[in-house]
Amino acid sequence: MPKDQEEGIDYGETFAPVARLEVVRLLLAFACMSGFKLFQMDVKSAFLNAYINEEVYVDQPPGFEDHQHPNHVFKLKKALYEASSKAVV
Repeated sequence: MPKDQEEGIDYGETFAPVARLEVVRLLLAFACMSGFKLFQMDVKSAFLNAYINEEVYVDQPPGFEDHQHPNHVFKLKKALYEASSKAVV
């Protein structure tokens, strides 16, 4: 186990931040009462291929295995994105 990881933490687990409808309604009500301007933007690909500053290593993904070096890992240069989860950094 690498030194930066702690036992008992599932580093394969992903988290997708999604706003609940109640929070959005509260934000809209507060902005309306306070006279704030709200802007909408699409950030579906905000983390897609973003450069990362940390050292991050991943197992060899299916279809990209190196059969000469099956125990090697890949060092990421850019962030990964999965449609079924979220940005994995």
